[in-house]
Amino acid sequence: MSALDSAFLSRLHAAAPGGVIDDPAERLTYESDALVHLRATPGAVVLPASAAEVQAVVRLCHERGVPFIARGHGTGLSGGALPHPDGVLIGLARLNRILDVDVPNLRVTVEPGVTNLDITRRVAPFGCYYAPDPSSQSVCSIGGNIAENSGGAHCLKYGFTVHHVLSVEAVLPDGTLTTIGSSALDAPGLDLLGVLVGSEGTLAVVTKAALRILRRPEAVLTLLAGFPSIDAAGDAVSAIIGHGIIPAAVEMMDRLTIDAAEASVQPNFPKTSAVLIVELDGPQSEVDDLFVTVERVCRQAGAETVEIARDQGQRERIWKGRKAAFAAMGRVSPNYYVQDGVVPRTRLSEVLRRIRDLEARSGLRIGNVFHAGDGNLHPLICYDEAIPGQAQHAEAVASEILQYCIDAGGAITGEHGVGADKKSYMSKMFADADLDTMQLVRCAFDPANLCNPGKVFPTPRLCGEVPGPYRQHPVERAGLGERF
Repeated sequence: MSALDSAFLSRLHAAAPGGVIDDPAERLTYESDALVHLRATPGAVVLPASAAEVQAVVRLCHERGVPFIARGHGTGLSGGALPHPDGVLIGLARLNRILDVDVPNLRVTVEPGVTNLDITRRVAPFGCYYAPDPSSQSVCSIGGNIAENSGGAHCLKYGFTVHHVLSVEAVLPDGTLTTIGSSALDAPGLDLLGVLVGSEGTLAVVTKAALRILRRPEAVLTLLAGFPSIDAAGDAVSAIIGHGIIPAAVEMMDRLTIDAAEASVQPNFPKTSAVLIVELDGPQSEVDDLFVTVERVCRQAGAETVEIARDQGQRERIWKGRKAAFAAMGRVSPNYYVQDGVVPRTRLSEVLRRIRDLEARSGLRIGNVFHAGDGNLHPLICYDEAIPGQAQHAEAVASEILQYCIDAGGAITGEHGVGADKKSYMSKMFADADLDTMQLVRCAFDPANLCNPGKVFPTPRLCGEVPGPYRQHPVERAGLGERF
């Protein structure tokens, strides 16, 4: 008998009244995140309206041994919210309140369904903003940002989500509601919060988060430079950083992604082979001084055009073109596959040349748009799924690009996560002992392996079957006992 029998579903309705989706056709809405080539119809979908309802649902799943997957707004690009066909998908979109705005202490408290950009909009009248800014910030949820440790264009200077989360309220896999972290900037004890952020929903379900906000800088200057080649733009990035300048953001786009952005939002980018967006912020005098150096470096690297945003409207136009790049690819290709990898800045040109060679060999167009300042690549592999075999061909091309990143001393993800999409590549980066140690942490939180199973790790690793020297039950070996 299936664990999702009528008795279970009846109790699920009781746990979240009015929040259970029974219609099979409606459940198809949740069969994937933004990585649409990985799909599975969830066994059940529930949309809790409170932390108490989330807790009740997780307790029920724990009691019956039913897998569960938390989902925010479904904008993830690694299959991190891919449902389990015999499990419960817990959608958190209804937990969408900003609970507290504490400007004197520069923090806000929100539920996981709050949209990233809504935080900045709420605190903007106080001269503040929330720094992590994924390209999907107008639609992605804070819960998903915490799960994937999302970054964005300004992560070069301001860091990723983990650097802006003070504490979370979360439901552990056995249904315990707990708080991890504190309002203190450097709380004592083990950094369990750092473990949770970026764990891709495999350790707990976040129901509330206290986040750090920042004061708006006195000055912001944005430069848009057009280059005759990606290599020239890459040389400019290395030279800027080499001068000891840490911009708020350094973004690069190639010709294909420029064309897509122009077709979509008309940002009026130069008709060059590559554009570089460099943004500096801070005290007015410092920004003015550093900007002279940045402009000079870009011109020395071969910039054909240099535009400086003179007001907020021009700055927003430039960033609109960059932020629209992913979605805009639909204007130039029926389908596209977004990959995510990281390489050292000094290896950018080398890896991009390999990607161009791969483009020629594969016969598939590859657009490149990326956070050049920290070497985070986002190649966009164009294909047409109506042509038999092209989708699989695009996957193979994306996999080869990940190998280039590893070869260059980089990593298989910068901010999109491993999820279900890239878990087979974990063994190319980590030894078995490394993966086993990671699994010990996961088992300490979730010994029954119910919380977002099948993600991150390359092969099924059950908590009672960890290979290598860890023959004792991982929770006992870790010494965590009943609860941390």
